[in-house]
Amino acid sequence: MDVTPARLIERFYHEVWNTGDEDVARQILHKDFIFRGSLGSERNGPDGFIDYLRAVRRSLPDFVCNIQEIVTEGHRAVARMEFVGTHEGTFYGVPQTGEKITWAGAAFFTTDGRQITELWVLGDIDAVKRQLGLQDGRDFD
Repeated sequence: MDVTPARLIERFYHEVWNTGDEDVARQILHKDFIFRGSLGSERNGPDGFIDYLRAVRRSLPDFVCNIQEIVTEGHRAVARMEFVGTHEGTFYGVPQTGEKITWAGAAFFTTDGRQITELWVLGDIDAVKRQLGLQDGRDFD
């Protein structure tokens, strides 16, 4: 039975990222899943992704992904996102500040009709670094 890309995306963000549910990750991510996230290198398979999930949630334990919009075409989809979390652990080499950080992103999904097979996320890392004090805050000179 086919599952729509939009439904897979909703489960990926609401159930996997927002609650840290690793069992759901293993259900909806293909065994050969390829993940490229803004915050790190490429990860492969559900377990590779789960390692990334754990690392982000160690630094931002209340990390939430808010879906702003989903656009689908066949077995492909893109989601416009907002990411939010409280900086409670070392992140980009910066010790915890206790401050909430937020940034925008876009996520490009490929599915096989049942599971997510590939995901590439592009996030506004400059916004993250500005909020962590790693950049001076100027957008363009």
